[in-house]
Amino acid sequence: MLHAQGTFRIRIVGAGALAGNKLIGENIVRAIGHPVFEHAGAYLYCDSAWLDEKTNNVDCYGHVRIKSSDTLNLYGKFLHYDGNTRIARISDDVKLVDNQTTLTTNYLIFDRNSQIAYYNSGGKVVNKNNTLTSKKGDYHTDTKMMFFKEDVVMKNPDYTINCDTMKYNTQSRICYFEGPTIIRGKESYLYCENGEYRTITGQSCFSVNALLVDEGRRLTGDSLYYNEVGKNGKAVQHIILTDTAQNLIVTGNYAEYFRKQGFAMVTDSAVARLGDEKDTLFLHADTLRAVFDTVEETSRELMAYHNTRFFRHDIQGVCDSLHYSFADSLITMFRAPILWTEKNQITADTISIVTGKNKVKSVNLHISAFIISRDSSQTYNQVKGKIMTGYLQDNKLYRIDVNGNAETIYYVREDDNDLIGINKAAGSRMRIYLDNDSKIDRITYFEKPDGNLFPDKDISPADQMLKGFVWYDAVRPTGRNDIFRK
Repeated sequence: MLHAQGTFRIRIVGAGALAGNKLIGENIVRAIGHPVFEHAGAYLYCDSAWLDEKTNNVDCYGHVRIKSSDTLNLYGKFLHYDGNTRIARISDDVKLVDNQTTLTTNYLIFDRNSQIAYYNSGGKVVNKNNTLTSKKGDYHTDTKMMFFKEDVVMKNPDYTINCDTMKYNTQSRICYFEGPTIIRGKESYLYCENGEYRTITGQSCFSVNALLVDEGRRLTGDSLYYNEVGKNGKAVQHIILTDTAQNLIVTGNYAEYFRKQGFAMVTDSAVARLGDEKDTLFLHADTLRAVFDTVEETSRELMAYHNTRFFRHDIQGVCDSLHYSFADSLITMFRAPILWTEKNQITADTISIVTGKNKVKSVNLHISAFIISRDSSQTYNQVKGKIMTGYLQDNKLYRIDVNGNAETIYYVREDDNDLIGINKAAGSRMRIYLDNDSKIDRITYFEKPDGNLFPDKDISPADQMLKGFVWYDAVRPTGRNDIFRK
């Protein structure tokens, strides 16, 4: 039935007893004995009530229930319902039940026009395995979207979310964040200031100061994607992967992280920083792959693939691929490797560098080993052999052991740098000692060598170069930013 103004009147469907009270008001009806009211398709149940027929309002007491649809029910101890505005105000042990969602609070306003329920004095929502609490909240019953503000906490058997503002869809069970948000899993910690989290699949998409902390590793980026179930994720643009235990920082613009499989991959301007602040080695390649122990939770090795270049103030190198072992601080360079230490250029089929405490201890050269150092603008001291081991002290090469097909060319000079002659020799094995200027000081031959000291006029310029001689100074990295050069 409609008012004259066109609004629906609150109708009494049934009651144990009805009574009027002129002292209270001419149009007020007292309903007891579990009365039932109907208004615009909604039914109101309670223990007793006062109905004001003039204002089209009803106050309900005890075991209050509003059945608004087939799925939506509201419960409480006290209800004030305005039939003109269609706004219900429910207090004391309030519970809203809508399919698989239950909202509890102490005071709730439900607007039947907009189908939105509000609370601002603390509430709790239970939806499947998710329990959410907040100081303020809005529930849009038509879209199943919830808006939470102030001290928002979502708890699940696998994680806890803390934030200041959250949107949550009770059907899709997707959380949307705006503002500082922390997600704590059993083994991970996530932070962002904008993003979404799919509670069913455990997938998340974060932006604005996005951060993943997993054991001893940290991953940040402009955008961060993570799967809590699979323990894998990826980051895009301005990414930083950090392993604090190994003093490892890897930067780039794209990263993938696989915790269960025990590795992370970084590409697009990828750079690894190894060592401390004073002696940092900057390593670049098309792709960097960090492998870690899933039991010990520490990084085991770092691999660089294709167009590898690195720079440290005392050592530089280029090669196709590289492997670094954190256990023994061993760097191995593969496919056309070139290494520079001070004035020395070192090449071989494979180069292994033994390091410790940010210093190079020795260099092992396997197959086609070749060490060159410039003697003057036109002349070069050279050592060649099948296998070589170079020993360093304070990052300076002071001894070279050559095994197999050993050959040398070096320029013997006076103290005033005048040339005495060219020492050209070959043998099976030899040991070479270098002075502080990385120049050959003396050679020990383990078998009788083939060669001698010759005047420079007796050796043609072509014969002053050992077979395979190439001076690669033009490709040597000259600084930390030069590692990007192809």
